[in-house]
Amino acid sequence: MISLRIPSYALYGEQHGEQQDGIAAGFAHIETIAARSSLHDWEIRPHRHADFVQVLLVHSGQARITFDGVEQALAGPLAVIVPAGVVHGFRFAADVVGHVVTLGADFLARAPAPADPLRRALTRGQAAPLEGPPARRAAWLAAEMLALQADHTTGDPLLLAMAETLARCVAQGAPDAGPAPDTRLDRFAQLVEVHFRSHRDLAFYASALGTTPRTLSRLTAARLGCSPMDVVHRRLAREAHRLLRYTNATAAQVAAELGFEDPSYFSRFYLRLTGRRPAQDRAGPTQSALQGVGEPL
Repeated sequence: MISLRIPSYALYGEQHGEQQDGIAAGFAHIETIAARSSLHDWEIRPHRHADFVQVLLVHSGQARITFDGVEQALAGPLAVIVPAGVVHGFRFAADVVGHVVTLGADFLARAPAPADPLRRALTRGQAAPLEGPPARRAAWLAAEMLALQADHTTGDPLLLAMAETLARCVAQGAPDAGPAPDTRLDRFAQLVEVHFRSHRDLAFYASALGTTPRTLSRLTAARLGCSPMDVVHRRLAREAHRLLRYTNATAAQVAAELGFEDPSYFSRFYLRLTGRRPAQDRAGPTQSALQGVGEPL
């Protein structure tokens, strides 16, 4: 049976309906890495969370992390932030010590300013060492959150406040991710996320932002080093890679799902963006096909 569905969970192995009010405002959950991964032979297979962001803390031990098909091996202490929608997986050593915090996507509202390090971390994601005071502070906060878990209810203000403190600690403790994004780029990224399957043109995005195509092109060239349509095409390529890599759909089915009328054109498009043909990414895991392609703004 052909499927275009990438596994999507509230908590790994649980569909949304199995979690009470899983996508309700104020959702927060914490557990140890061992609590869930030990049930799955210490492997969390590739999946994504459509309505959740996750913060993974590895206090000690080894972890192999997959982000959209790109793998890296890291050792604790480290922090991983997984934005909503990103396909990710983990393989842990049996002696790993750490925590996983799952937060509703509305948690992003706690960082409304585009320059806020928390907002940048939650939307871009990160996987970086976490050492010194930030590591000790994050470990203490995670332990305190876990102690509150038995009394947790959706929207509990204390648990959410601690989750925000922990996330900010992690975001500020990571290496600098570069200059803060322009607010117009933030809005552009949101528009691309909604419309990339519709193959809208430059004039559509400029009009939706209340600017001109020339101004939008200058903005992305100055801040991203590419054109606005390059951003759209990279987003299409990233979604195509996810569907090819993590579903059993054919290249023609992926092309149709993403709005390409001609499978041959889709194949050429994918080759140009990734350097690989669709069939190559259906054949098995890739280490670097999308490195540098389609990163969030």
